[in-house]
Amino acid sequence: MKSIISPKSLRILGLVMLLLSGQACKNVLEEKVISSIGNDYVNTPKGFEDAAKAAYAPLRSFYATQQGLTMTEFGTDLYATGADGGYKGFHFYDTQLNSFVDFLQNVWEELYRGINTCNSVIERASAANVSDAVKKLRVAEAKFLRAHYYFILVQQWGGVDLRLTETLAPTKKTSRATEADIYKAILADLESAAPDLDPKIRSTDYGRATKAAAEHLLARVYLTKATSSAKAADDYANAAKYATSVINNYGFKLLPDFASVFAQGAGEISDEVIFAVQYTSDPLTNASTPPVANSGGNTGGNNLHLFFGMQYDVQAGMVRDIFYGRPFKRLRPTAFCLETVFKDRVNDSRYKKTFRDTWLSNAPGTYNTAFDNSKKTVTFKAGDTAIYIPGVEWTLAQRAAKPYQVLVPSAYNEALFPTLQKFFDPLRPDRTYEPGSRDFLAFRLAETYLILAEAQLKLGKTADATAAINMVRRRAAWPGKETAMEITTAQMDMEMIYQERGRELLGEQIRWMDLKRWGNLVERVKLYNPQAAVNVKEIHNLRPIPQTQIDRTEKAADGSPGFPQNPGY
Repeated sequence: MKSIISPKSLRILGLVMLLLSGQACKNVLEEKVISSIGNDYVNTPKGFEDAAKAAYAPLRSFYATQQGLTMTEFGTDLYATGADGGYKGFHFYDTQLNSFVDFLQNVWEELYRGINTCNSVIERASAANVSDAVKKLRVAEAKFLRAHYYFILVQQWGGVDLRLTETLAPTKKTSRATEADIYKAILADLESAAPDLDPKIRSTDYGRATKAAAEHLLARVYLTKATSSAKAADDYANAAKYATSVINNYGFKLLPDFASVFAQGAGEISDEVIFAVQYTSDPLTNASTPPVANSGGNTGGNNLHLFFGMQYDVQAGMVRDIFYGRPFKRLRPTAFCLETVFKDRVNDSRYKKTFRDTWLSNAPGTYNTAFDNSKKTVTFKAGDTAIYIPGVEWTLAQRAAKPYQVLVPSAYNEALFPTLQKFFDPLRPDRTYEPGSRDFLAFRLAETYLILAEAQLKLGKTADATAAINMVRRRAAWPGKETAMEITTAQMDMEMIYQERGRELLGEQIRWMDLKRWGNLVERVKLYNPQAAVNVKEIHNLRPIPQTQIDRTEKAADGSPGFPQNPGY
C-alpha cells in the first residue's frame, strides 16, 4: 500500500484551488491569492508531474469519507441510521436534506477542483518539458479522472456545469448542461483515455489509472446511462463488451476467499482489485484534501472504520480498543438486509465474513448484564467471549445457558446491531486515532462480473447472465457448497441482481446510485426503510444543488437564478 501523491506534490493543490476559484471560493469577489506558486508552475516538468498526481487527490474527498458514505449508503434498502451523528436527512429524506448541507457543498467543490486540475494537465501537456510518452500517459490519466468526477456529479445531481477547459480566473458565468451532454463528455474521455493507459493488471506506480480501470468504469457508465435520460439502444451491449474485456484480457482473478479481499495490507493489492483510492499512514498525505467542517470523522485518511460499528465499548467485559475500533454508530443494517439479503448462511459465507458477530473480553471482571435479560450477571477472564450475535432469535433458555451476553434480532436497536467489518483498521496507532490507512477498493472484479450479468440479462442472454453471476456466488460459498450456491436460469432475474449486489458490495459506496439507476429508489425505500417511507419522493433521485453554487452564478436577464435548483428543493 502506497500513495502516488507524495507530500511534496501537495504544494500544487494551492495552485489548483486558485485556478478553480470561480467554482470553489466562498465569495468570488473576495478571492485572495494564498499560494506562492506561479501560474506557470504546471508547465515545468516537476509542476506537470505534481499536477497529474494532484488530480487524484479529490478521490479522497468522496471515497472512504463520511460525506461520500452518507451520499451513497444512507437512504437505501440496506442501511438505516445508527444512534449517533447528523446528516440523517439523507436517510429520512426530510427537510434536513436541503441545498445548505455542507457535505453536498464539500463534495461538489472538491470534484470541480479535481476537474479543473485535470483540465490544466490536458491543456498544458503540449508545453510541458517531458517526453511524448509521458504526456500521452498523463493526459490519459487526467481524462480518466475527469470522467470519474463527472460520473459522480451526474449520478448525484443530474446535469451540471460542464467545463472541459481550464478555469484561470474567478467567474460567475456557469450553466447547467444536459445529462446527455455530461454522458457524452464522460464517454469521450474514457474511450480516448483507455488505449493510452497502462495495459498491465496494475501500474508500476501503483494507484494510477490503468486501461482495465478505464474499461471497468466504461462498463459501469454504460450500465448507468442505459436507464438515464441519455439512454441509447446499445448501452447494455457496450457495458457487456467492456466488462468482458476486463474479465478476459488482463489476468484478474477472484480471490478464493471473500474475506481475504478485505484483508488489510494483503487484500489491498491483489488479483481482484482493479482500481483503489490510495491512503497511507503518513498523516501529511492523508490530510491532503481540505479539512471538512462539522464532518464527524472526516479528519483525513480512510474513515470508514468509524461508521459501521455498534456500541460494544460500554458493554459488560468490554472497553474500546484498537482492534474492535472506535464505534461512531452511524449506520446499521436494515431488517431486509439481514433477514432477506443475507438469509442464506448455510451455503453462503458472506454473512459470517461481512458482519462481526463476536467480541472477546478485554476488561475481565464481573458485571451486570444490559441487553441480555436471560441472566443478571456475567464474569469474564481476558479473551472469553463477552458478546455474541447469533443472527437468529434464541430462546431465553438458550441464552441463559451461555456465560456471555447474547444479542438476538429482537434486541437490535440503533446502538446494538451486527457490525460490518470490511473496513476495520487495527493498524491505527491508538484507539482514538481516526485517519485510517486502508486503500479504498473502488473497482474490483466481483463487481465486473455483476455488471456483466446485469447487462446480459437486459440483452436477453439469460444463460450468459447466470454463468457470470455464478462466478461470484461460487466464490462466496462455504467449502463444499459451491454447487449449492449456483442459481439456474429460472432464478436469474433483476431481484437476484438487486440482492446479489447487496450481498457482495454492502457498504462499498454504491447502493444509492444502484437504486437510482434501477429506477426503484422510492419503491424500495418505501418497502424496506420505514423511517423514510412517508417522506421519500421521486424528487429524491437527485440531490439539491449546493446553495453556494446557485448564489455564485450570475442571474439570468429576467432575474431568475442562472443555475437552476433541482425540482422540489
